[in-house]
Amino acid sequence: MSLSSLFSFGKKSLPAQAPDPTEYTVVQRPLRRVLAFTGRTIDDVVNTPIVKREVLGYYKLHKQIHRASEVVDLERQWNDIPR
Repeated sequence: MSLSSLFSFGKKSLPAQAPDPTEYTVVQRPLRRVLAFTGRTIDDVVNTPIVKREVLGYYKLHKQIHRASEVVDLERQWNDIPR
């Protein structure tokens, strides 16, 4: 076996494939959303225990709602439930 056959030298390469379509992602920052909703800053959260619990409560509520909406979407997908 020669090096040229090992590395396919001398053979024509495959034509270049078209680039993949562009994918866009949306970065979600739930803590920033909760802070904007409550009108608090991260300094308020760090320095005040009451504000920390308030923001934590809204953050947990945000997670619960997000998970519930994912469950509904999956149930619709699996069970073919019309909207």
